Amino acid sequence: MKKLSVVFLLLLAAVFIASCGRFSNKEGETTKAGKDRIVIVSKQLTELMFALGAGDKIVGVDLSSTYPPEAQKLVTVGYHRMLSSEGIISLNPTLVMHNGGIAPESVVTQLEKVGIPMKKYMDTPNIDSAKSLIMLLAREYNNEKKGVELCNKLDADMKTAMEKAKQYTDKPKVLIIHYGRQMNNYFVMGNRGTANEMLTWAGGVNAADTSGFRNLSAEVIVRSQPDVILATDFGFDRTGGIEHFVELPGINLTPAAKNKRIYRIEEHDLVYLGPRTGENIIKIQELIHKKD
Repeated sequence: MKKLSVVFLLLLAAVFIASCGRFSNKEGETTKAGKDRIVIVSKQLTELMFALGAGDKIVGVDLSSTYPPEAQKLVTVGYHRMLSSEGIISLNPTLVMHNGGIAPESVVTQLEKVGIPMKKYMDTPNIDSAKSLIMLLAREYNNEKKGVELCNKLDADMKTAMEKAKQYTDKPKVLIIHYGRQMNNYFVMGNRGTANEMLTWAGGVNAADTSGFRNLSAEVIVRSQPDVILATDFGFDRTGGIEHFVELPGINLTPAAKNKRIYRIEEHDLVYLGPRTGENIIKIQELIHKKD
């Protein structure tokens, strides 16, 4: 019996070593089956990989990766700032892709400890850097032709958006509310960052008197007196749609509410630059310059 127990323990150890070894792939290598198993914890990178025809390599994403619709069918591993190491490890990834800002640090440490490769990609504060990221991924995943196609489309759409912007004579004051409300506070996108840049390109003026993302009280919302409110999908849907949103404290006393100029917009369309940015700016133009 004692000899059998020793043999059993040795077998368990062998299994453990083998399971640890599956995470020892170097960056770019695949599993023994020859298939990439990528976990992405960045909504921008998720969209780009699908756009480049590499969506079949993705086995897991963070909760914010909701575009394209195919991404919503994948296993989620938590919000990118509240990741689950167990969830990631269980997917046996050959690579974890991110663009910084991932947390908690303990998860990063644990993934490094078990040998799961991680790769951080560049920030994209402008159109040129967004195109650089597209081409970087296109080369890494052997689809430069598609990368060039995406960049050309982005350039063409941006040109169209800039030409359309010249046609508008009004400069509506726009408030971008990511979600609301908690204790009558609203999480607002301020006058710095990608959302503000897109709003400016669309011919609007940010009504928020704050530089970044910030909770603003109902009183501050009233004082900002926005002509238009763009409410991201998360907050808009939680409140039950336009009928309820216009009645929220502070919002109900704005020109936007009085004139029913509150529009739902997808959050992921505002917070990063990518192949659809030109399209999304045109959508924003159509909303904020709309004459209902």
